[in-house]
Amino acid sequence: QLRGEDLMNPLKSIPGTIISGFVLAIVIAVYDQSDVTNAMWSITVWLHVFFGVIWIGLLYYFNFVQVPAVGQALADGDPGPAAINKYVAPKALWWFRWGALLTWLTGAAALEASPLWSMHSAFTLQSGSEIIGIGAWLGTIMLFNVWGLIWPNQKRILGIVKATDVQIAKGKVI
Repeated sequence: QLRGEDLMNPLKSIPGTIISGFVLAIVIAVYDQSDVTNAMWSITVWLHVFFGVIWIGLLYYFNFVQVPAVGQALADGDPGPAAINKYVAPKALWWFRWGALLTWLTGAAALEASPLWSMHSAFTLQSGSEIIGIGAWLGTIMLFNVWGLIWPNQKRILGIVKATDVQIAKGKVI
């Protein structure tokens, strides 16, 4: 819990730090740009990178920290994966899936605000848009993977959706 003097420093809380960073990014983008269109594009790209860092950072967390830790906890039998699966994983997965969606949405907005590309030119891989288009397609596939494969399976594994051990192993839900 924050004390009175801590409330004056926004960097003493996660929401305060995020809001401060966002406000600073807007100030820098507006100050640095000669017109509103460039400033909006800069802010959109900043948000795209911000949400991308959340999304991909959590992906590394799952692959390098959580999955091996749960495996080790299962092998130990004590304390088991309960703490991670009950408290950490649902919160991390919330940030993971919404980070994925917000990364995709801000990427789409950045394409539309860009002086070089558009959503149409990127997704149809028009001349000069091939590389950004491949990135847009990969991001779209990854977004569907998060929401259509990873999240439904994690709900079964974490017990958010009822499933037997056999159904979890086969990827089937009651």
